[in-house]
Amino acid sequence: MEVSGVRDLSPTLDETIEPYRWRWLILAVMIVAEVMDLLDASIVNVAGPDLEKSLGAGSVGLQWVIGGYALALGAGLVLGGRLGDRYGRRRMFLIGLAAFTASSLLSAVAPDIASLIAFRLLQGAAGAMLLPQGLGLLRENFSGPELTKVFAIFGPVLGLGGIIGPVLGGFLIEGDFLGLGWRSVFLVNLPIGIAALVVAAKFVPKKPGDRTVQVDMTGAALVVASCALLVLPLNQGQENGWPLWTWLSMAASMIGFALFALQQRRTAAAGREPLLTPGLLRKPAFTVGLGGIALFFGGLIGTQLVLTLFLQIGRHFTAGEAGLGNLPLAVGTAIGGAVSGAFLADRIGRKVLQIGPLVQLAGAAVLWFELDGLDAASFSIRDIVPGVAVAGVGSGMVIAALFGFILAAVDDNEIGSASGVLSAVQAVGSSIGVAVFGSVFFAQAKTGDFTGGFHRALIVQACLLVVFLAITFLLPKKGRPEEQHGINPEATADGSGTKQHLTV
Repeated sequence: MEVSGVRDLSPTLDETIEPYRWRWLILAVMIVAEVMDLLDASIVNVAGPDLEKSLGAGSVGLQWVIGGYALALGAGLVLGGRLGDRYGRRRMFLIGLAAFTASSLLSAVAPDIASLIAFRLLQGAAGAMLLPQGLGLLRENFSGPELTKVFAIFGPVLGLGGIIGPVLGGFLIEGDFLGLGWRSVFLVNLPIGIAALVVAAKFVPKKPGDRTVQVDMTGAALVVASCALLVLPLNQGQENGWPLWTWLSMAASMIGFALFALQQRRTAAAGREPLLTPGLLRKPAFTVGLGGIALFFGGLIGTQLVLTLFLQIGRHFTAGEAGLGNLPLAVGTAIGGAVSGAFLADRIGRKVLQIGPLVQLAGAAVLWFELDGLDAASFSIRDIVPGVAVAGVGSGMVIAALFGFILAAVDDNEIGSASGVLSAVQAVGSSIGVAVFGSVFFAQAKTGDFTGGFHRALIVQACLLVVFLAITFLLPKKGRPEEQHGINPEATADGSGTKQHLTV
């Protein structure tokens, strides 16, 4: 539009603003970088026997390699979003991507299990800087119908990244390319990360952050310390016979989380910016929903790990076979998510969150009896496909809708903060699930009773699902419509939109 020969560049008239030329290339870079990050949450699940042979990793070491990444990621996610607000999302994206690529290289050349665990923690921290920036960068470069199209692409691709993790990991380990074995799981990130870094540095436009945004480092330190005090004894307790320090550590973690809540309220009262919008903690449905997220994803990721351990250690599957053994769960989850997201969530509301765990419990019951009837000599993955697939359908029904129903309890101006917190709790809950379910399985597996270990894990999952089912009755009856497909385009005020990680 032109008035008297002068072009009107009013930002309220989107049609007069020429879109950024390389915006679709930005989408490609965001997808590649963030899928690489999400893959690493599950890609090492099938590396247990190889890590034991190469580095002498025991059960505790394996739990730390897998769960330590999720722990560091979850503990730093909200802080990563705040740093993006203050220093600019492009800058933090590049820093996070460079650190993630470098830590992948360090993980690949780790000389011992302690070094690998340390580098995995570093990799998770780098992911916490990287992941929250993606949705914010897309919102800065897309608008209107294009933004809707972008999220329609972005969400399913991210979900696929988590689904194919064990399959890709199994392929790389079993292929033993150039004799690298499990190290190729991390080395594959190098060419991808370097290419994404070069493209992002050249084509993602510079946009300064808001230096008036305050970063609550005290709150961040309390979160990190509290998470570590909780996960450390859960990983080490069973191996050490649950000494007094493990119980004291878990009690200290609860005190730490309480101190964090108090510190956030005081920070807001003093006129400073807290990590967590204090009003969120005064909403019972949201607070209960945090517990539901932790319980559900802890059970889901923990059971997935036990399935992989059972196949590799109990039934001597190769890494590739164990990776493919996860496919029934992945396919079931995809089907359940599609049905829930496209039909059920809008039509029956909160009931989809109650049907989902019931279907999971049915799948667990079928799997229990399938395990009872196994013939170790002739075992095939076909023997447990029905139970695993049914459980996957139930989990997919919940995954597709859970965030939307919890976020329906918060105000519009709290969506960004709430989304980041939910994603962080999801990651930390996954880490706790790895620790708890790994300990339960290995406690029985040490006696050679791998089926008994799987049975015990199913009992733990059933208990978690029953509690989760009870929690769903306290959630809003209707979810936010824009959340039903896993990403809320408006939930990126702090760079931390909702991202549901289908790590199955």
